[in-house]
Amino acid sequence: MVVRIPMSKTGHKSLKEELSQLEHVDRHVVVKAIEIAREHGDLKENAEYHAAKERQGHIEGRIRELKDKLGRAEVIDCAKVDCKRAVFGTVVILLDMDSDEEVSYQLLGPEESDVKRGSISVLSPLGRSMLGKEVGDDVLAKTPGGTREFEVIAISSSKFS
Repeated sequence: MVVRIPMSKTGHKSLKEELSQLEHVDRHVVVKAIEIAREHGDLKENAEYHAAKERQGHIEGRIRELKDKLGRAEVIDCAKVDCKRAVFGTVVILLDMDSDEEVSYQLLGPEESDVKRGSISVLSPLGRSMLGKEVGDDVLAKTPGGTREFEVIAISSSKFS
């Protein structure tokens, strides 16, 4: 059974662009670097050659990883999700019960989450604890720093689609 990876349209497009860059630009640049390094002679002591081969390995590994993720992607239009409950793609505004501060997170897939940009993975401890909650519900999240308590203040459609 194939495990699907939830992904927004924006996240899917971003991964496709990265894959295209790796396949059509970076791969060719590193092959050229390997050719040039080979011309310098003795490969055993050729640091340029070994660095280029290592870079080639990283590029090929990332290409395989991206193809796998894109092949298993379940693309979700975040602009069309129901905002009655916290679900993939929604922006949830929480009140931190300890600090009395408001925080806002968009629930996205693990490939797209970026706390600095205001998004967290639906698979993270806080993301999992928010799923299915409605405005007014309490959220208890068991995080590495301990249990945190929040209240859902608002749920809206996405910042990113």
